[in-house]
Amino acid sequence: MTSKTDLKRFLGPALLGAFVVGALYLVTVVHAVGEPLLAVTILVIAALAAWLYTSRRTYAYRYLYPAIGAALIFVVFPMVYTMAIGFTNYGSRNLLDFPRATQYLLDQTYAGDASTYQFQVFPDGGRYRARLEDQEKGDAFVSAPFDMPGEAPVEARMAPQAEAGFTPGDPLDLADVIAHEDNLKKLTLVLPAGTRLGMTGLSEYAAMKPLYRKNPDGTLVNNQDGTVLKANFRTGFYETGAGDQVQPGFQAHIGWKNYARIFTDEKFSGPFLKIFVWTVLFAGLSVFLTCSLGMVLAVLLNWEALRFRSVYRLLLFLPYAVPGFISILVWKGLFNSNTGEINLILNGLFGIKPGWFSDPTLAKIMILIVNTWLGFPYMMVVSMGLIKAIPTDLYEASAVAGAGPLTNFFKITLPLIRRPLTPLLISSFAFNFNNFVLIFLLTGGRPDFTDITVPAGTTDILISYVYRLAFQDSGQQFGLGAAISTVIFLLVAVLTVIQIRFTKITEDEKR
Repeated sequence: MTSKTDLKRFLGPALLGAFVVGALYLVTVVHAVGEPLLAVTILVIAALAAWLYTSRRTYAYRYLYPAIGAALIFVVFPMVYTMAIGFTNYGSRNLLDFPRATQYLLDQTYAGDASTYQFQVFPDGGRYRARLEDQEKGDAFVSAPFDMPGEAPVEARMAPQAEAGFTPGDPLDLADVIAHEDNLKKLTLVLPAGTRLGMTGLSEYAAMKPLYRKNPDGTLVNNQDGTVLKANFRTGFYETGAGDQVQPGFQAHIGWKNYARIFTDEKFSGPFLKIFVWTVLFAGLSVFLTCSLGMVLAVLLNWEALRFRSVYRLLLFLPYAVPGFISILVWKGLFNSNTGEINLILNGLFGIKPGWFSDPTLAKIMILIVNTWLGFPYMMVVSMGLIKAIPTDLYEASAVAGAGPLTNFFKITLPLIRRPLTPLLISSFAFNFNNFVLIFLLTGGRPDFTDITVPAGTTDILISYVYRLAFQDSGQQFGLGAAISTVIFLLVAVLTVIQIRFTKITEDEKR
């Protein structure tokens, strides 16, 4: 008994120590790769875990903490991170942070006025040697054996060929040099006098000089033409005195500029408002159609006189059992204007072939049809379960009173299942508000608006509009996309609160 107690006393602190060391190591690694916000989040979560699982006063919270910790990492952190990006100019032209952009410019080189050397590479066992020849003076140099550069740069010292004791064989042909070009660009050759040479062509090396030098005040000077570059933290670029920007740009904090662009820049505010209205209509109509169809089918499948109810129930549930993206692609083929079965039938019956993907109104109708197909089985199953819970005595009393099916539905079934169904309807609205997969796979947001220059379509919902703006536009604007994503989050939150409040008010009035 004593040995078990001693083991328990030793094992607890040992596990805690191992957890703390592992957490601190993870925090250090995450911070080292340039993610300080995530590092702080992990540190806070680890510190709370260490306290909760060692303090007797927090015993009850130990069972909740894993879910809370997961929510902090996978919900709260991405949300805060997205909001933070919305206050920056982060985009395809401003990918690097300021120190890395500065270092990138300082690493740029140019060929000086010194002699250029003819360059060849010779295999030497499992390694390589480089040979340089000054075409004007006739001097030839051979390097020490080196391995072909990989991720890390390689430096090789040269010696006069007469002193190197190396007899060149057949050099690598041009095709092999081209295949190794990216690696050879990382090879620096150092002449006996200390001159450093870099690759300037497939068969040429020359003395390389730094293109920029940094002044004490932080400005950069172009060593070729003397141009002075100054960092502009409002635009995120180094700029000349004339305002010319030099790539690459760097990330800069721009405050509320992205949010202001959403509502004040005509290029973004026009499509944003149109897309917002369609998003609300799409989410609302999707909930109404799926719920209505699912509820009607649930009532029919609960009809005792209906034969083969189990078969019908199975067949009607199949759309929910098939992966959604497969169903969407199947429907996309069915609606094809030229070869789709739907248009073939319509053409045979009425002589029409609607342009489902080219007409904005028809495209929206098509989206609602497909989304209703995808969503009604879920509503049907939920409604069937709720209807099963309704006492049969109510329907028997209604039958005695002479009420018909419609009276039973609107006076008994609907009032009794509406309240437990409301949270599901609200969550369904929130889901469809951000139903990116349906839009992306079915229409891609198209047909596009013809009167604007940004990538936006008549069937885009807000989340697909953000995706196209951030990842498909020629000038990918991640900061603006993050700002719109934040606005979407706030809109969904506000609409959800309004729906919950409206539901409570309606219930209170009925009481």
